[in-house]
Amino acid sequence: MKKFHEPASLSAASTQELLRELLLRLGEDPDRDGLARTPERMQKSLEYLTKGYQQDAGKVLQGALFDVSYDEMVIVKDIEMFSLCEHHLLPFFGKVHVAYIPNGKVLGLSKIPRLVDIFARRLQVQERLTVQIAETIQNAIQPQGVGVVIEARHLCVMMRGVEKQHSSAVTSHMLGSFRSSEKTREEFLSLIRNGKNGNSF
Repeated sequence: MKKFHEPASLSAASTQELLRELLLRLGEDPDRDGLARTPERMQKSLEYLTKGYQQDAGKVLQGALFDVSYDEMVIVKDIEMFSLCEHHLLPFFGKVHVAYIPNGKVLGLSKIPRLVDIFARRLQVQERLTVQIAETIQNAIQPQGVGVVIEARHLCVMMRGVEKQHSSAVTSHMLGSFRSSEKTREEFLSLIRNGKNGNSF
C-alpha cells in the first residue's frame, strides 16, 4: 500500500498526458496555439506549488539553531504566504505572523519564512497550516511558548460558491505561555496589529 504523501511515480510526460486529457474533458482543444504547451506549463507549476512535500521542515530548522540568554518575545510578522486549498486546488493567500519566547535557543530569522513556505507548498487547509508551523517550532527549540496567526483570503470562497470578495479567514495556534498567559497572548496580538491601517493585509 502506498504511504501517505509518497509521490506518485509519474513521469513528466505522463503527467502532461493527464493534463491534456483534462483540457479535452473541459471542452477545449489542447492543440490550439494558446494551449499547445499548457500541459507542460501546468505540470511545472504544480511541481513548484507542491514542492514542500520534498522538504523536511525539521532538518531545515536544525541547521539554524543558536544558543542565547535572550528570553523576550521574538516576532516575525507579515510573512507572505501562498498555498493551494486541498478541497478545490484553488489558491489561498495572505500573511503569517509567528512569535516565540526563547528558552536557551533561537532560530535564524530567515528560517521562519522558509518554514512557512515548506508547509504552504503543499495541498493545505489554513487551520492545519497554522498548527504545523507552531508545532514544528515547538519541537525544534522547545521555547517557553509559540504563537502563530494566519490571515488569508481564499479563492474558493471568492470565485465560486458564496462568491464573497472581501471576506478573510483568521486562524491561530498558541502553545506554552502563549496559551497559558493572557498577558503574553495579548502582547503578541497587539504587536501584530500595530501599524495596520484597518485592512487585514
